Amino acid sequence: MFQVLVTGGCGFIGSNFVRHLLTTRNDVVVTNLDKLTYAGNPQNLADVADKPRYQFIEGDIADAKIVRVAARKKDAIFNFAAESHVDRSIHDSTVFVRTNVLGTQVLLDAAREMHVSRYIQISTDEVYGSLGPTGYFTEESRIAPNSPYSASKAAADLLVQSYIHTFGLNANITRCSNNYGPWQFPEKLIPLFITNLLRDQAVPIYGLGRNIRDWIHVLDHCTAIEAVWREGKPGATYNIGGECELTNMQVTEKLLAILAKPHSLICHVVDRPGHDARYAIDCSKIKSELGWRPQIHFDKGLHETVRWYAEHSRWVEEIRNGEYRNYYQKQYGQVA
Repeated sequence: MFQVLVTGGCGFIGSNFVRHLLTTRNDVVVTNLDKLTYAGNPQNLADVADKPRYQFIEGDIADAKIVRVAARKKDAIFNFAAESHVDRSIHDSTVFVRTNVLGTQVLLDAAREMHVSRYIQISTDEVYGSLGPTGYFTEESRIAPNSPYSASKAAADLLVQSYIHTFGLNANITRCSNNYGPWQFPEKLIPLFITNLLRDQAVPIYGLGRNIRDWIHVLDHCTAIEAVWREGKPGATYNIGGECELTNMQVTEKLLAILAKPHSLICHVVDRPGHDARYAIDCSKIKSELGWRPQIHFDKGLHETVRWYAEHSRWVEEIRNGEYRNYYQKQYGQVA
C-alpha cells in the first residue's frame, strides 16, 4: 500500500484529488492535513470520510511539529494547501506569505527528514505573469508574477527547486490553468456566477470581461497530478492545461445560456488592480512524456458543474451565510 499525505485536502482541488485516489485506486492510504480555513470544508469529503483508507488531521502546514507527525512513513506528499484568491491577496498578503511560502518550506524540511520518496508541489500558471495576444506558457517561461498571491506561489516554487538542486529532493512542480468543477468555493468566477444566477442576482465582471483564461476541469487536473506522481521525471516541472482559452465574457455568456438568464444580470465592476490579460498553457510536455491529455470538454463539464451547484444548494447556502458575506460586500459592494 502507498501511504500519501495530501495537504489542503478539504479545499476545492485537494478534495477532488483525495476522492479521486480513494475511488479509483485500492492501493493508496490517504492522510489529509488541512487547517480548515474559510475555503477548507470537511463537507467536501463527507462521502469518503468513513473509508478505512482515509485519515484526517486538522493542522497548519506552517506548524513543523504537526507536519512531522503527518509526514511520518509517507511515500509521497502532495501540497495543495494554499491561500489562492488573488483578490484576497490584494487586500492583505500576510497569510499568503505564511501559508504559501513558510508552509512549503516546513513541508520540504519534513519530506527530507522523513525520507519521503516523492514530493509534488501544486502550483499555478499565474507564476508566469501575463501573456500578450499570442504565445503560450511553457515550462521554460520566465517566472514573472504580478499579484501578491502569484508572487507567494512563485517563491514556493523556487524553494522547491532549491531543495531539488541542493539536497537532491525527489520533487516535481505542476503548474495548472484555471480549474472549475464541483466543490469549488463560490468566490471564483464560475461558481460565483452560477450561484448568483441561480438566485437571479447580478454577476460582477471585472472591466469589459476581455481577460482570457485557459480552463480545465478539476478531474482532468487530478489525473494529471497522479500521472506526474507515477511517471514524472525527478525534478521536472509539468504544465497542465485544458487547451480551452475563453474570455471571462465568453464564459459568462455560456452560463447565461445554460441557465436561461438575461444579459441584464451582467454587472461591470471596476477592474482588479494589475489584472493579468491572458494566461495560456502549452501542455505538450506532459502529453508527450506521460501520455496525459484533458478528457472533459469545457461545454460538457460546464453543464455538469451548473447541475452540481443546483443540486447542492444546502452546501452553497451554508457557505454564503458565513464569512463569505462580509468578503463579498467588501469586494463588490453588495451582499450576496
